Amino acid sequence: MIPWTEILIRLSLAAVFGGIIGLERERKDWAAGLRTHMMVSVGAALTMMVSAYGFSDILGQPNIVLDPSRVAAQVISGIGFIGAGTILFLKEGVVRGLTTAAGLWTVAAIGLATGGGMYFAAFIATSIAIIILWLLQPVEKRFLNRFEQKTIRIITFERSKSIEVTDQLFQNTALNITSCNIEQTDSFFFITVRFKSMDKAIVGKLIADIQADTGVKEVSWNN
Repeated sequence: MIPWTEILIRLSLAAVFGGIIGLERERKDWAAGLRTHMMVSVGAALTMMVSAYGFSDILGQPNIVLDPSRVAAQVISGIGFIGAGTILFLKEGVVRGLTTAAGLWTVAAIGLATGGGMYFAAFIATSIAIIILWLLQPVEKRFLNRFEQKTIRIITFERSKSIEVTDQLFQNTALNITSCNIEQTDSFFFITVRFKSMDKAIVGKLIADIQADTGVKEVSWNN
């Protein structure tokens, strides 16, 4: 049987490791923050200890065969339900919360490692997780901004004007257009143009020129 001091150390370290990652999520005001990550880590650590030591009193008895990893293994699959609750489908093509869900899954694994007495592995995993969540974010944003696509949405009153505006956009050599779509309703025509990221000043001037056209009702773009 595992000593009570060892139980205290493992559960406490699991709370600390989970709290470190939870603090990073908390500062961004995500639904799963400090307390959630701590609870997941502590729960996983306790599950690991129960799986490894909780049935020691019946081991060795006739016809009793136990796999000490079976209970702990359910944590990895079970954490998916909590992770799914942090994922938000805001609109088509826009999903938020995947990193938080992955973080909860990682915290559960860290809790299992701590509960199994693998303190160094749990510490290293926590350190790597913080590097990924915190330190790599500016690098990721700077890199992805070079390839991020922007969208211009234009609403016109007439079909002829929508065709004219679309032709002007395609003739603009500064725009690297990747897709264009025109939709018609009872009263208006909606033009959606996607293009690779470019200088905001150039796009701003382009938007101003389009807005000055009396045949255009509205112009918007994600900057």
